[in-house]
Amino acid sequence: MPASGAKTKAQGLRLRTFHFDDFETIYNIDQACYSRDIAYSRRELRWYLNLPGAEAILAEFDGKVIAFILTAHWDHTGHIVTIDVLPEFRRKHIGTILLREAEARFVRRHVKTVELETATNNSAGIAFWKNHGYLPHGILKNYYPDGLDAHAMIKSLKAPDDGAAS
Repeated sequence: MPASGAKTKAQGLRLRTFHFDDFETIYNIDQACYSRDIAYSRRELRWYLNLPGAEAILAEFDGKVIAFILTAHWDHTGHIVTIDVLPEFRRKHIGTILLREAEARFVRRHVKTVELETATNNSAGIAFWKNHGYLPHGILKNYYPDGLDAHAMIKSLKAPDDGAAS
């Protein structure tokens, strides 16, 4: 179920936590969402899933996994590794629902700051992150294959009792 207050146009969407028998499913979603040079290999994806504080949240529609967000956290810092929504399910607020759930879980774990990277040529991704309160925090030179740079982005989270929404 989406985090409280999450608005959805995706009726019938169900969120759940990743189980290792979901591995091939999320690997295939990642392959469908990114070019071969940017999509994670099985080895890389396993590595990220084994980071300290790693968690993947899956979105299901009609019993089929259609999207996921992979995060990790340590101390008071969270990191969004990837958010993947199958192309035919984009623009239905599924990414927003996953992000809100991940941020709510971060807050419950006392994470204060969330970081991520996105390609400098990904205008839709940059707009998505900015729309959700993430601010550019620098450029990471040659972050992606073929010398593509990335925006480092950051957001401060506030606990609900701080009087501000995340």
